[in-house]
Amino acid sequence: MELPALTIGTRTARLPIVQGGMAVRISMGPLAAAVAEAGGIGLIAGSGLAPDELAAEVRAARAATSGVLGVNIMVAVRKFKELVHAAIAEGVDLVVAGAGFSRDVFTWCHDAGVEIVPIVGSARVAKLSERFGASAVVVEGVEAGGHLGTHRLMLDLLPEILEAVTVPVIGAGGVVTGADIKRVLDAGAAGVQMGSRFAATVESSAPDAFKQMYVSATEDDIVVMKSPVGLPGRAIANPFVRRLAEGEYPRIERCEACLKECGKDYCIIERLRMAQSGDVEDGLVFAGSAAARIHDVPSVAELMERLVAEWRAASEGDPS
Repeated sequence: MELPALTIGTRTARLPIVQGGMAVRISMGPLAAAVAEAGGIGLIAGSGLAPDELAAEVRAARAATSGVLGVNIMVAVRKFKELVHAAIAEGVDLVVAGAGFSRDVFTWCHDAGVEIVPIVGSARVAKLSERFGASAVVVEGVEAGGHLGTHRLMLDLLPEILEAVTVPVIGAGGVVTGADIKRVLDAGAAGVQMGSRFAATVESSAPDAFKQMYVSATEDDIVVMKSPVGLPGRAIANPFVRRLAEGEYPRIERCEACLKECGKDYCIIERLRMAQSGDVEDGLVFAGSAAARIHDVPSVAELMERLVAEWRAASEGDPS
C-alpha cells in the first residue's frame, strides 16, 4: 500500500505532502530541499526576504535536489512582484500565493512555465483562481498557523471547494500525522500542506528555542491574535502575545514599508525576525492549532518515513 503521488500541472511529487512556507526565515532552502529530496514538495518562504536573498535560497535548494521546489509569497507584501520574478528566474517549479489575491501572478507564472497555486478560503475564490489558470489550490482552514483567511475548519470547507473546481485541491490546517493525512485524502483532497510539523524539524531554520516552543506547547498555549496585516493570526502565547491581548502595542521604531497595507499596530516583520533569531519572549511565534501534538524534532527524512508509516497503519486499520 503506497501513498498516491501528487501532480500539480506538469510537476509530480512522489508523496502528496507539501511543506508549508513559513516566514520569516523559517522555511528556507535547507528545509525545502530536504522535503523535496524525500519525495514531497518543498517551499521556501519569500515573505520578509529581499529578492536577492530569495534567489540565493532557491539556487542553493535547487543545487541540493532534483525534487519539486516552490516558493510561498504573501500577496500582501510590497515586493510581491519582485520576489515572484526572482524565484521564477531561479527555476522554481511552482509559486504558492496567499494573504491576498493577485491576477498578475497567473500571467507571470504561465509565461515562465511555472505552476501557480493560490491559497483559498472559499469556493468563490477557488473558482476565480481556476478561471485565471491555477494549477491547483490550497484550501487553508482556521486550524492553520500564521495568518487566517477563514473562520471555518478545513474539512468543512473542503467539500465545497472540491465541488467548485476541477484542479487538484490540497488541504491545509491541523495536519501533523499520517492519520491526519489519511483523513484529508479520504475526504477527497489530492494532497496536504503541513507547516507546523516541519517547523519543528532539524532542517528548519527556526532556532532551537523556537522549536522547543512547539514541543512544549499545550492546546491552551495556542491562541489567535491581532496582526497589522489585517487578518487574525494563530501563534503560541508568550509575553509579547499576552501584551497584545491587553492592547499594549510596542512602538514602531522604524517602518520598512514591507506590506502593501498595514494597520501599524506594531511591526510584524520585526517581531517575526526576533523569534527567528531566538527571542521567543518578545518575538512572534506563529503555529497551527495542532502544534500541541508535536513532541519532538526529527530530521525531515525521519519525519517523512514516519508519516508514510502512520498513514499506512491508519489505512490498514480501516475496516473499509
